[in-house]
Amino acid sequence: MSHLIPQAPAAARPGLRRLVVGAAASVAALTSLSTAPPAAYAQDAPPRGDRLTVTVRDAGGGADGTYEVRCRPSGGSHPDPAGACAAVERNTRWGRDAFAPAPRDTVCTLQYGGPATARVTGTWAGRPVDATYNRTNGCEIARWDRLVPLLPEARAAGRA
Repeated sequence: MSHLIPQAPAAARPGLRRLVVGAAASVAALTSLSTAPPAAYAQDAPPRGDRLTVTVRDAGGGADGTYEVRCRPSGGSHPDPAGACAAVERNTRWGRDAFAPAPRDTVCTLQYGGPATARVTGTWAGRPVDATYNRTNGCEIARWDRLVPLLPEARAAGRA
């Protein structure tokens, strides 16, 4: 047999009613934030002003230098602006930074992908970008390779 304790309706307890209404409003607000697409990707308003500057060093094969990339429409001094824009777009997910470093607690393979470094600055999806890249371990190599051809395809040290 269960024991029921009679309680007054929520309307008779104004403090409880405010708490319930406030909690419902908070849940509704969080739900709308987590399911709504970013304003930059609304279908009726494609992102404008995506501009990136890519500076590459020690990549070899004539890839070193500083390149400008504009997206939507693609352009700039990058050797493959459409491919560069597509690489970033392919790695763009709502709620995640396409240029984020590998998490600190990630276990990475001990491999060396060569001396190449890169820095990407500018604006993507209305947010500032300032990211650095290298090829000093498996995580960094994978992070670099995800953005090819924005970053040049680099070869590991000692490989032809």
